[in-house]
Amino acid sequence: MSKLKLIIYLILFLTASGIYSQENTTLYAVAVKYTPVLNTPDFESVFGGPERDKVKLDGQGLIREMEFIAFPNTVFEITERIQKDGYSIFRIVTSDYPYESSPLYIDSRFVEVKSDKPSDRLKVMPERNEIIESILSLEGKNYMWGGNYGDGVEELLNYYKPASEIDASEKTNWCLKGVDCSGLIYQATGGATPRNTSSLVIYGEGLNIEGKSLEEIAEMLKPLDIIVWSGHVIVILDKNTVIESSPDEGVHRSMLTERLNEVMNERTAVNDWASSTGKRFVIRRWIE
Repeated sequence: MSKLKLIIYLILFLTASGIYSQENTTLYAVAVKYTPVLNTPDFESVFGGPERDKVKLDGQGLIREMEFIAFPNTVFEITERIQKDGYSIFRIVTSDYPYESSPLYIDSRFVEVKSDKPSDRLKVMPERNEIIESILSLEGKNYMWGGNYGDGVEELLNYYKPASEIDASEKTNWCLKGVDCSGLIYQATGGATPRNTSSLVIYGEGLNIEGKSLEEIAEMLKPLDIIVWSGHVIVILDKNTVIESSPDEGVHRSMLTERLNEVMNERTAVNDWASSTGKRFVIRRWIE
């Protein structure tokens, strides 16, 4: 057998066995359902742990391994595959979450694998009133670190089945029910807005609030303007009311002037996030 034929046969064998394609071809995945994205490949340690009876929480009662929940049709590039019993954990990157703080992982059972790169998820900003209605529909929802789908992901109870019956509170955590502060906006806009506050601080147009009084700032505000700093965001509903999601109260409303006064007592109003440092906040107008 000639050397050329031997090389061809070898390539065909490796391709048929899947070895060649895995090592030499970039693969993609498309979310076919709401897909939890974690910063660890060890999903079992988060959903159940060694005894398969509880969700892993930190000292503040938060699932710190959670990054976000990808919406259906989100596209991922697969950079690593970890084989499990009947499924895989994929290390991924996605333009829907362009943050480089840690590696990202998904469970293969939430996606379809593609050899050709699919088109990115279509992002269409809803109308203002539709966004407000969606935000109000989330009032009363639990605060969930990394959460942006209030109803949660029930499949997690099947894929990582508890060893015995768990109570309602544990089920809420197990299914990632609830939203965090930026997840509140992300869900209400169908994922058309940035996922994290580190992006929201420069999203849209900044209002000129530096040096102004509380009354002057309040007079400037329109529905869906956001009071934001890197770490938290508060949404304006109307001239009297704001809404936000916080760990202690979940998604709740409060009086605009009272909440703005609290913020101004702790932080300095600035026009541009990048132009200053320290404890500050900006107000961004991102929809007209």
